[in-house]
Formats: sequence, C-alpha cells, structure tokens
Amino acid sequence: MTSPAPKILHADMDAFFASVEVRDDPKLVGLPVAVGGKADSRGVIAAASYEARAFGVRSAMPTARALELCPDLVLVAPDFDRYTRASGQIMDVFQRYTPMVEPLSLDEAFLDTTGSERLFGDSIEIGRRIKQDILRETGLVVSIGIAPSKFLAKLASDLDKPNGFRVIREDEIRTVLDPLPVEKIFGVGQRTALRLKALGVETVGDLAARDREDVSREFGASGAWIYDLAHGEDPRRVTPRRDEKSHGMERTFPEDISDRDKLRLLLFEFCESVSYDLRTRGLRGRTVSIKARFWNFKTVSRTRTLSYPTNLGPRIHATACELLDRVPPGPLRLLGVSVSSLEDVRAPRQAQLFGEGDPATPAKDERISLATAGVDKIKRKYGRDAVVPASLLSRLAAARASDNRAAAESQARKPQTHHA
Repeated sequence: MTSPAPKILHADMDAFFASVEVRDDPKLVGLPVAVGGKADSRGVIAAASYEARAFGVRSAMPTARALELCPDLVLVAPDFDRYTRASGQIMDVFQRYTPMVEPLSLDEAFLDTTGSERLFGDSIEIGRRIKQDILRETGLVVSIGIAPSKFLAKLASDLDKPNGFRVIREDEIRTVLDPLPVEKIFGVGQRTALRLKALGVETVGDLAARDREDVSREFGASGAWIYDLAHGEDPRRVTPRRDEKSHGMERTFPEDISDRDKLRLLLFEFCESVSYDLRTRGLRGRTVSIKARFWNFKTVSRTRTLSYPTNLGPRIHATACELLDRVPPGPLRLLGVSVSSLEDVRAPRQAQLFGEGDPATPAKDERISLATAGVDKIKRKYGRDAVVPASLLSRLAAARASDNRAAAESQARKPQTHHA
C-alpha cells in the first residue's frame, strides 16, 4: 500500500523566458532560441529553449560561446515586462488553489496544499489542475514535483523535465534518491562533490549510508545539512511571503568607460528603472549602493543610508552620483546600483523635524512623487518606455536600433522553408 499523497509542490516553468518568446512568435517553434545579450557586447544567455540546450547552450553562458555551439541560434533580446506579466498570471493560478505560495523567482514557486484538499482534491489532483490551467490560460508549460519536503519536491520537478509531473511518496524516497549523483543534493557544489568523491561518496545512497557524525566532522554544519537531505529530511516550511531584501541592476559595458559624465548618465538610467520597479512592487528603500568593476576586474562598492526611505529615481540617482564620486578614477567595465533596507510603502515613516541630514527633504520628494505617479500611470498603460527622460532619449533610440539589428541578424540565421 502506498503512503498518502505528500502536500508540498514545486512548480517550475520550462525554459520560461524562451518559452514566452516562442509563444508570442510562432515562427520560432522548433528552433533553437535563446534570450540574452548580444555577443559583441559581452552578453550572456538568460534562458535557452530545449532545442538550444540540445547543442549545449545554457543560461549564464557567454553569448559568444552559445553561438559557437549553435551557429543557427535565434537570439532574442529580453523583454522583462512581458515575462513579469506572464509570471503574474501564473502566480494567480497558484493562489487559486492555496494561499500557501512561496515564490522563488518569476517562474518558480513552492506550494503547500494542506487545507486545500476538501475544495480541490489531494495534492496530485491540485498539481494536475494547476498544470492544465497554466497551459490553457498562458500557453506555457510547467513542470511540477510533489513530495513530503521542499528539497524532494524541487528535485521531483526536475527529474522529468520538460513538461514533467513527478510524485515522490514517503515509501519511495530511498528508491528515488539512492542512485542519483551526490551533486543533486542542495548545497553540494563542485568543490564539496570533489571532497565527497575523494571519500568514496559518488551517489546520494553512498552519502546516506555514512555515519552522520563522520559527515558533520568532515564538513561542519553543512555536513549535517547535506546528510539529512540525503535521507529526504528537510524541515523548511513553505513561507507565503518572502521579503525582498534589495533591488538593483548592473551592466557590463562593451568597452571600458572612464568618462564620469557618461557613467552618471548610465546611473540615471539604472536609477529610473530600479525606482519604477520598486514603486510597482509597493516598496521603498533606505540604503543606496553602487558597484564598480575596473578594467582589471578589481571590484569596489560604496554605500549610503538615507535618513528616510524612498523609491524616487531623482533621489536615488543623486545619492548614487555622490557614491560614484567616492570611487577612484579609472576605466570601468561594469557599473551597478541597488537599493536595500526595503519596506512596504504603507509602513509609517517617521517625519524629520527640520529636514536635515540629506540634500532632499520629504516635502521636496512629495512634489516629485506627485509628478511620478502620473508618469507611472502612463507607463503601466502603454509600457515603461512610453515616457522617457529627455536625457535618455538618445540612449533609448540607440538601444532600439541595436535590437533591430540583432533581430535582423537572428532572422537571417533562421533556416528557410521552401515550398514546391
């Protein structure tokens, strides 16, 4: 007799960014598609279709290397607005079946079906319904793993990809885990795997067969953790709300940049994007940081904590420029900005008695906020590029022209179909 259906689901969209692009452009069906930056600008792959993965193309791979592996690769510039909208639809489907949803990213979440069975059936039935709803409502495919713990559920969702649906019951844990390579254990990276293999531990079953104290002595606290996972034991609960710790963006340049005016303009672009994202999430932050990487790969960071939190681009940009002035001169290959110490915009904010401590005051920011609210309304209706600061118009036009050239190059690489 099999054990009862477990209650933890892990839902993971298949090749999410690439799948959205293929869904929205049927001409891409069956082709090796990757979403990422251009090869001539130090671009990297953000997502690859399974057709592209067959050539060895993977996320985080330099685009130049991806094109070497797959010369016919169709490269598509990322469109995070569309991916975010699709993610919202997917998360709405999850919430339909249980309030216990823990998003991990735009395309991945844990769900706990405890308490939902009377309404929708057991976790297996709920998982199948979620799969059907997502496909019907978004045209996208999700792989689902169901198991007694988070670790096992995530493992299950990956076992039969793409379009997977895998259940691991209590009485199946050893059968599933034992033959897997030890690298499948969450927390076992390349270095730990090499150390384990030096001890004769090749599979999860090998690790599970060892003494827990021996593993803990050899690997410290992480040893106890990986040993417990090898036995399928994972005490972590599904946490519906994952507080975002920080939000930011960075860019690696095609060529190193020394001109501080150009760097300030880039920071302005970054700060406008980051601030808009914070406002759409209902967040504001108190700490602004910049990250700068020099031509020789030396990386420095500078941070400032404001006297009150903000989500306004001009405010963040002014602080970021002050931080840039504290970075030693020299050509930069990467620059980034982030905002942390985030809080909900509905949280009460302590007023400053005299508006001291920062170049801006809440009263001044209030005037900016009123104007920003109107601009945000237009962006939500017509897209975030519908209203652009004048100083960024030339950069936006250049970026669009570059994207059009990349699209034309990708189109030229597509195989032609000839009809008799």
